[in-house]
Amino acid sequence: MNAPQELNVDNDPISEAMLQALKAQRDDYIAEGFVSAETRIDRMRRGMEAVHKHQDKLVEALNADFSCRPKELSMLTDVAASIQPFKSAMKHVRKWMKPEKRKSTFPMGLLGGRSRIEYQPLGVVGVISPWNFPVNLTFAPLADILAAGNRAMIKPSEFTPHTSEAIAEVVKEAWDEKEVAIFTGGPEVGAAFSALPFDHMLFTGATSIARHIMAAAAKNLVPVTLELGGKSPVLISRSADIKKAVNRIMLGKTMNAGQICLAPDYLMVPEEKLDEVIAEVQAIVAEMYPTLLANEQYTSVVNDRHYQRLTDNIEDARTKGAEVIPCNPGNEDFANQQGTHKIPPTIIKNPTEDMRVLEEEIFGPLLPIKTYKDFGETIDYVNAKPRPLALYYFGEDAGEERAVLDRTTSGGVCLNDVIMHIMQEDLPFGGVGPAGMGSYHGYDGFKTFSHAKSIYKQSKLDVAGLGGMRPPYGSKTDSTIKMQTKI
Repeated sequence: MNAPQELNVDNDPISEAMLQALKAQRDDYIAEGFVSAETRIDRMRRGMEAVHKHQDKLVEALNADFSCRPKELSMLTDVAASIQPFKSAMKHVRKWMKPEKRKSTFPMGLLGGRSRIEYQPLGVVGVISPWNFPVNLTFAPLADILAAGNRAMIKPSEFTPHTSEAIAEVVKEAWDEKEVAIFTGGPEVGAAFSALPFDHMLFTGATSIARHIMAAAAKNLVPVTLELGGKSPVLISRSADIKKAVNRIMLGKTMNAGQICLAPDYLMVPEEKLDEVIAEVQAIVAEMYPTLLANEQYTSVVNDRHYQRLTDNIEDARTKGAEVIPCNPGNEDFANQQGTHKIPPTIIKNPTEDMRVLEEEIFGPLLPIKTYKDFGETIDYVNAKPRPLALYYFGEDAGEERAVLDRTTSGGVCLNDVIMHIMQEDLPFGGVGPAGMGSYHGYDGFKTFSHAKSIYKQSKLDVAGLGGMRPPYGSKTDSTIKMQTKI
C-alpha cells in the first residue's frame, strides 16, 4: 500500500483534510481485514437506495446545471444507469469473490501442489468524475469498487455544482466517511485530490486533463484507470439501410446535445449517398425535435465556455470553406437565448483536415460528414488517426464488418448502432491509447479494482528433493533439467 505520509501537504487545509480522510479509510480498511460478501452487498445496497431516494433532487440539480436537461434523459442515463450496476454487482459478487483454480506446473500438480488466485481489495480508490453524466459516472464505478471490497474517495466536477452538492448529500447519507468520502470544489481541490497516494485512481474526462492526472499519480506510483474520449467514427456501408442507420446515429448524436464521450464524432459515407444521408439527418432531427429553443427535451450545452468553443468551431469550419447546415426545423433564432446555451444539430459537409471539427473531440451537436469512394478508405482514415474510444459500423457486408473488427483498434465497437455497448454490464468499458487505459463494468470492473493474489500451496512431499532442486545437485537434477528443456 502507498503510505499516506508520502504526500507533502505544505499545511494546505484542503490537502490536509483529504489526507486525513484517506488515512482514516485506510486504517479502517486494514482493521476490518477480510471484507465479507454480506458487508459488500450492504454497502452497495445503501448506495443504490440513496440514489433511488434522492432521484428527484438529482434530476432537478442536473437540469439546473445544464439550464435545460430533460427529466427523462437524466432518469435514463444518470439515475437508472447508476442503480443497474449496483443491482448487477449485488447479484454476482459472491460468484466473483470465489477463488479461481489454476493449473500447477508439471510435475508439482501431479505431486499434490495446488495453485489458485484470490481477489483481494486494493484498499482506497480515488474517483474523479466528469460533468456530462455526473451521477452515473460517480455511482456506476462505485458499484465495482465496493463490490471489490474497497473504500472510496470522490471528487465530482465543479462544472456541475448543483449536481455535485446533490451527489454529496447522497454519499453522506449512504456511507460513513470511512467507507466513502466526497470532496467538492474547483481546480485546486482537484489538483490536491489527484496528488493523494491512493491504491488506485479512476479518472473520467478529457485526454488533456488526464495527462496532468497521470503525472500527479506517478509521483506516488498510483495505478490509474483513465476513461477518456476522442473522435469516434461512424462508417456507413453501401449495404446499410440509410434511414435506419441515421435514425440510430442521430439519437446518439443529439442525446445530451452530443456531450457524450461515446457520441458519433464524424460520419464516413459513400460519396453518392451524401445528399441522401444529409436529407435523412434533417428529417430525423425534425421528427425528434420539431422545435429546439423552448423544447425541454433538447439539452442545452453545459456552460458559456463550451457554447463558445462549439460556436467557434462552426465559424472555423465555415471560414475554411465547409458548407454548414443547421438542422433547425422550427427556423428559430438562436442568437439571443435567455438562460440557455442551445445549439441546433449542425452538419459540417465535406470538412477538410485543417478544420477544428476534425482535429479535436467535438463533445457537442456538430456532425462532420466525409465521403469515400472505396470502403477500404474508411479503415485507412481511421488508422491514420489516434485510436478512438468507440467505432461504429453500419452495414450488412460480412467482409467489411470483419475488416473493421480486424484492422482497426478502438476501445469498443457497436455494429449497426451507436453507444449501446456501454449499457451492457457484462462487457468491459474502456479506451485504448489516447482514449484511455483500463476498463470497468461488471466482473471486469471487479477485477480492475481488485488485486489478483497468486497463491501456491505445496504438497506434503519433498518436491525439491524429488526433483533434484536442492544442492548438492546430481542425477535427479539432470533429469529435471532435461525434462523441462525438452522441445
